[in-house]
Amino acid sequence: MILESNTKKVYGAAFFFTIIVGCSFLGIKSCIPLADPLVILAYRFNFALLAALIPIMVGLVKVDIREKDKSALMWTAGFYIGFIVLQTIGLIFSTSVEAGIIFSIVPILAKIIAGIFLNEKTTIRQNIFMCISVSAVIVMFIFGTTDIQVNFIGLIVLLLSSISMAISNVFMRGVRALYTPYEIALCIALFGFVIFNVLAIGWGLKTGSLEGYIAPLKEPVFLISIIYLGVLSTLVSTLLLSYMLANLQALKATVFGNLATALSIVVGIVVLKEPVQMYHIVCTALIIVGVIGVSLPTSGVIKPSEEKK
Repeated sequence: MILESNTKKVYGAAFFFTIIVGCSFLGIKSCIPLADPLVILAYRFNFALLAALIPIMVGLVKVDIREKDKSALMWTAGFYIGFIVLQTIGLIFSTSVEAGIIFSIVPILAKIIAGIFLNEKTTIRQNIFMCISVSAVIVMFIFGTTDIQVNFIGLIVLLLSSISMAISNVFMRGVRALYTPYEIALCIALFGFVIFNVLAIGWGLKTGSLEGYIAPLKEPVFLISIIYLGVLSTLVSTLLLSYMLANLQALKATVFGNLATALSIVVGIVVLKEPVQMYHIVCTALIIVGVIGVSLPTSGVIKPSEEKK
């Protein structure tokens, strides 16, 4: 029997995950004019790691992964970081509206990958709704290539970002019995911190100046945006997603990212004044209908006995 209290916690986490992810595109787009992508990524993980270490340093959280198999955790972190890198690059060439649409196919990709590696079964109805979503994405690509405001390379990069996210989600669910959500989030923050600071500082030294690494911190907009991206959009969203994946099927957990699609489009149009075409609206609606239909047949929350304590 599924406990109601556990259900409320899981879907509460899903709600906050949706809000955070939906607004993350605004944070990235705000940073792009003020810093190079490497610098954005470096500071994003700087703040994520700092926020992750504080609870450990004050004794609120205990982490011990010494006796655990670390290979799957490394793959999880690697694909998640790949998702963030590709997302950042894709948003240089594309709008947050298009990013939101592409990101909405992550549940479809996660369903396919989870079916292969985690043996999560699907029904005929799920497959029909999946085809609806995939068809909508294809139509969006076709119309997008004829729109002078759309960059096809940006869409491809965002698609690769979505694939990386889907693979990371499946790995994250696969390691749920061995690692806590906090251990997963800490590992991702640490990996990103090392990789992107080495690259950003190394590039600054190669070009003969570290001004590009330091200067963005003088901009209030950059500082506010990067703290949001690091603390909330990287650390907290990873914690919430890890918790959701410990309690829900990969498809069920990932489908909540699609609720962020509508929010990201609204943010892009209202705040960034980005153009929106009718095919954006129609394709987004079809994608959301499809992924909701995919998620309906499954029961949802895993029993507490199955959750990693």
